[in-house]
Amino acid sequence: MSINGTSLPGPDNITRVVLDNGIVVLVYENFVAQSVVINGSLEAGSLYETPEKSGLASMTASALMRGTKNRDFDAVHSSLEDIGADLDVGAGTHSTGFSGKALAEDLPVLIDILSDALRYPVFPAAQVERLRGETLTGLQYRQQDTRYRASRAFRENLYPANHPYHYSTRGTLETVPGITISDMIAFHQKHYGPTGFIITIVGAVKAQDAVEIVRAKLGDWQNPQQPPVPALPELAPVEETRRISVNMPAKSQSDIVMGVLGPSRYAEDYRAATLVNSILGQFGMMGRIGDEVREKQGLAYYAYSGLEGGHGPGAWSVSAGVNPANVQKAIDSIVKEIERITTEIVSDEDLSDNKSYFTGHLPLQLESNEGIASSIHHMESFQLGLDNLITFRDKINALTKEDLLKAIQRYWNPEAFVVAVAGPEGQ
Repeated sequence: MSINGTSLPGPDNITRVVLDNGIVVLVYENFVAQSVVINGSLEAGSLYETPEKSGLASMTASALMRGTKNRDFDAVHSSLEDIGADLDVGAGTHSTGFSGKALAEDLPVLIDILSDALRYPVFPAAQVERLRGETLTGLQYRQQDTRYRASRAFRENLYPANHPYHYSTRGTLETVPGITISDMIAFHQKHYGPTGFIITIVGAVKAQDAVEIVRAKLGDWQNPQQPPVPALPELAPVEETRRISVNMPAKSQSDIVMGVLGPSRYAEDYRAATLVNSILGQFGMMGRIGDEVREKQGLAYYAYSGLEGGHGPGAWSVSAGVNPANVQKAIDSIVKEIERITTEIVSDEDLSDNKSYFTGHLPLQLESNEGIASSIHHMESFQLGLDNLITFRDKINALTKEDLLKAIQRYWNPEAFVVAVAGPEGQ
């Protein structure tokens, strides 16, 4: 298998260098186009904030590009516009991520701006208040979104209050107003640094040149305050079905999110779980759930299943948007499909079709520099090995129908799950 006429990214063509301060630099040369992309992360996600300051990591990350010691807001963005480059920073649960793109010749400028934003932000008051206003507006808007409200209610009941996955990375209408500039400065000083820092560079640049550009701007970064990654609290599987209703009067649609705790990306059965999830609610017209609930019965505007599979036990869920009158019928129909897939071996055709889709989709993911950079970063972040893309086809093809059945039986119990419904009263 190849991309752009060359072999897949792997140990032979990915340059991996660990700088003296611990920063991991990964470079894949690709001279098909004269551009370069960067993709990376550092250990500064919402995992490190308290519930009372929910949204702090997100606010901090979003403020980095709004003014530094060397550039004010206008200078940051004009520096990027002058070279036609993009650079974005945002926080998730486990990390703060960044991505950017520029002409290869402008990579030094892009890395310089990235370094400036990550290392020397000043959190200007006017910009922070503007950001706070934008964040609160977004949160207020989402309060009227049945899909968002169902998703939040689902997560808050799947994960206990002592678990970081219980909370939204964006914070809440109650917590965001209380986040101060002093909070952001303290969070930045403690959590931003080279430990756990990964940067992937893909494009028309020599690997050694790219490494030296990063070394020049980030190689002297030190932060002895950086704490170790906290362990996630232990979670018990859902033992009985719990239903939560979010009353949203005057809405014309109800949204359903139902599910269980799924595997982390590190789980041995993660690949089997992703394959059986595809059969359940992804492949084609959203798998069996889409075919039965939406196409055949006409109970839903959309219906599909999803598997998060991150650093911790992400949710394995089914989502559907339905007419309020069809809520229970849709739930019953979804449960029926879950009962079937947790008790019956999938067909040879289902297995073959989904294996072909997974292996055939891989080259499409790697058609762009962005896709390659994201894949390489993913391999490093989850310690999958630089040969992960090369061995992917064989690992998928080695999965059996029995592997898929065991995987979904391990996580899904059709008699014990969390279901959240957001919509008009009486559900």
